[in-house]
Amino acid sequence: MNWLEYENEAYAKGYTQICGVDEAGRGPLAGPVCAAAVILPKGKLIEGVNDSKKLTEKKREALFEVIKAEAVSYAIAFATVEEIEELNILNATMLAMKRAVESLPQQADYAMIDGNRLPDLMIDCETIVKGDAKSHSIACASILAKVSRDRLLYEYAKEYPQYHFDKHKGYGTKLHVEALRTYGPCPVHRMSFLKKILK
Repeated sequence: MNWLEYENEAYAKGYTQICGVDEAGRGPLAGPVCAAAVILPKGKLIEGVNDSKKLTEKKREALFEVIKAEAVSYAIAFATVEEIEELNILNATMLAMKRAVESLPQQADYAMIDGNRLPDLMIDCETIVKGDAKSHSIACASILAKVSRDRLLYEYAKEYPQYHFDKHKGYGTKLHVEALRTYGPCPVHRMSFLKKILK
């Protein structure tokens, strides 16, 4: 597998600042959706990077710092629970991705987006389905997004300990659903996601 195939294709077309973009947190019942954009130096491979879902939490945490140190530019952005409720999760995800790309301290001239939908960007871009398993830049973005969101959920766990956000990160596990049925939702829950659970 060539981790830099998509990056190299973009370089061959004349682009110079190529960012990978991914999100974390589309599926959970609580918390915002997080997106990250990462521009790596040309030809750079960071050892140990993989799709964030295939890495342990400890490994992701370690790589989070390495990616931030090695990247030419990176940005992390969120779309809030309120925005998810107002726009729906797909549009809120696109908004978070757009914010991440537009927040890059060094602007990108090309974006590779994980998935099959493009956010509304002012630069050229392409979608790559399962991009976090095919593009090194997208895999790095997936780690930044996942770790950033997980850290936020640990903060929620301190604020709302009865829901155990530190254990499930807002996903609809048995533990989380039982807590919802016992205590009802809290301000960080996505009400539109709870309709089937809280009938």
